[in-house]
Amino acid sequence: MELPPVIIEDVLVPAVSPKVLDELLAAGWRHFGSQFFRYSISIDDRGALQRIMPLRLELAEFRPSKSQRRVLRRNADVTVRIQPAAVDEQREALFQRHKARFKSNVPDSLRNFFPETEPARAPCECREVQMWEGDRLLAVSYFDLGQESVSSVYAIFEPEATRRSPGIFTMLQEIEFARASGRRFLYPGYATIEPGHYDYKKQFRGLYWFDWFGNWRPLRACGAEVGS
Repeated sequence: MELPPVIIEDVLVPAVSPKVLDELLAAGWRHFGSQFFRYSISIDDRGALQRIMPLRLELAEFRPSKSQRRVLRRNADVTVRIQPAAVDEQREALFQRHKARFKSNVPDSLRNFFPETEPARAPCECREVQMWEGDRLLAVSYFDLGQESVSSVYAIFEPEATRRSPGIFTMLQEIEFARASGRRFLYPGYATIEPGHYDYKKQFRGLYWFDWFGNWRPLRACGAEVGS
């Protein structure tokens, strides 16, 4: 596969409408707070070049794989709540435990991703999936609402809950929300063409990737394996 054009851009957008958010997502943009950015290449911890693939899930084409159905069964005992996004002491403490899983480029705070005082409203409408085991909050995943799409922003979970695959479980809940609300797309963020930390995102049927020439292509076209 040829190298994509080198794109490294960022811009401040204090407020964005659902329609404009759709347009930005369709062009490979993401954001943390009001800082919108996109880049087509990065360097990993070993200094190797990685080609960035923004991902988009066509909801009409999605069917859960066997492994994803197992994740749903494994978590049949949890309670799921979807509410306006919030950042508070409980979520910050959960983030601090969650970030211990990482070895490099470790952010200081959940506020690195949600610096606004009202993350549910600025720069766009944002909600969260909460995953509860009894009265214990196991995971929170945040997602933006566009007009025709939802976009995963960030997810945190208790490290000892890893056996439950909470990242996959909360993404499945985001997919269900998006379909139930009549939207067409879910943007799960990005992965890399080379093997990387976010390969689990490639295991969803109906995925397309942005080629940086303005086209969304089926993920299988780049040789990625999708779970059965």
